[in-house]
Order: sequence, then structure tokens, then C-alpha cells
Amino acid sequence: MVNRIHPTAVIGEGVELGDDNVIGPFTVIVGPTRVGDGNWIGPHVTIGTPGEDRGREHPAAWDSAPNGDPDHDGHGVVIGSRNRIREYVSVHQGTWRTTTIGDGGYFLRGSHIAHDCLVEDAVTVASNVITGGHCHIWSGANLGMGAILHQRVVVGPGAMVGMSSAVRKEVGAFTIAVGNPARVTGVNTVGLSRRGLDEATIEALGPWLKGKAGLPEDGLADRLPGDLSTLVKAWDARPREEH
Repeated sequence: MVNRIHPTAVIGEGVELGDDNVIGPFTVIVGPTRVGDGNWIGPHVTIGTPGEDRGREHPAAWDSAPNGDPDHDGHGVVIGSRNRIREYVSVHQGTWRTTTIGDGGYFLRGSHIAHDCLVEDAVTVASNVITGGHCHIWSGANLGMGAILHQRVVVGPGAMVGMSSAVRKEVGAFTIAVGNPARVTGVNTVGLSRRGLDEATIEALGPWLKGKAGLPEDGLADRLPGDLSTLVKAWDARPREEH
């Protein structure tokens, strides 16, 4: 299916679009940027402008094509498929790696994905959420309205960050973090139950989720539903410091 692009939108050279995307009025997308299929990108969205770094080049990419030098153009933005990107969202170029958004995310009005961030699949980023550079938001995380993430913060899969929280350190998988500074207050039992876990399984995972013990040695991780098992094992095997 063809893309529906409003005539007031600016799509710069160096932008690759998939199929069946909707791009609203006065949106600006500049390259190097690659967008997948079936995304809804609303009015006044900005994608692909330079990372906020005083030492970086700031090309007027809406007027000229990328020259192929990442130090000049930026290291790119890649957005997957079936995302909903609402009004006034901004996504910046990477400064040393590609700023990446996965599939099936919902980015509410006025949220910001900074340079070099990695945002995985099915993430919800509420209105006025601000990420610092280099953050990693794992699949299924939910960031509440007005949350602020310090640079290089990692938010685990299925985690929930409360409204107006200031996140300065890692938020564990399927935990709930609130406050300034944000602190883990419990386990996201609702999210786990929606993924098919019963109370006994959630309780057995509790010490691991809270960072107080390793995964149960009885093979519990292998018995979790397929996608959840994969996420749990990946989170457990993650590097403890991410750059």
C-alpha cells in the first residue's frame, strides 16, 4: 500500500520509507532515517535532526542530502513497523550508533527519544517523557507521563515507571519504579499475569525480579511462555553496564 504523506510534511533526502505509513501535517523527517511499514506519524513530529551535542555538526538536512559521513550526518535513525507516533514527538540522530525504535510502540504527545537510544518493541512512552542520550528501553516497558530518564539509563522489559519520576539508575525487569529519584516499589504483577503467569510463578520469580537472587535453578525460566522466557533469559544475561 502507498504512503499517505500530507503536502506540508518535509521528507528529506536520505529518508527511506516502507509502505502504508501515514505522515501528518508539518512533520519533518530527515536522513539518514529508515522507517518501516504501517506507522502512524502525526502532525508536527520531528525525526532525524541532530543529536543534542554541542560538539556535533548541525546540518540543515531538510535542504540537502546526507553526505555519507556519520560525523556530519549523524549515525542514523531506524524506526520499525506499526508504531503510533503522536503530535510533537521528536527522535534525534545517533552520535555513535543508530537511534533505534522497534515495532508496535506507542509514543504519546510531546515525548522525546534522544540520540543513541535503543527502544525495543511494544513500548509505551507517555506524554512529555524525556529520555537522555544512550538509554535502553526494553520490550513492553511503560513510561508514565512526565517521566525523565537520565543519560544511559536502562529500563527492563515489562517495567513500569510512574508519572513524573526521575530515573537515574537501572529499573529492573517487570518492576515498578516511582519517585524522584525513582525507586523500585514492587513487581508489575498485572503485566506478568497478562502474560499468562499465575500467582505461584510470579512469587517464585519475585526474588530474581527484585535483584535479590538469581533465577530459580529448577528450570522455571524454560517453562515460561515463549516470548516471556526469551525476555527473562536475555535480561538475566545482559551486561551489567551498557554504553
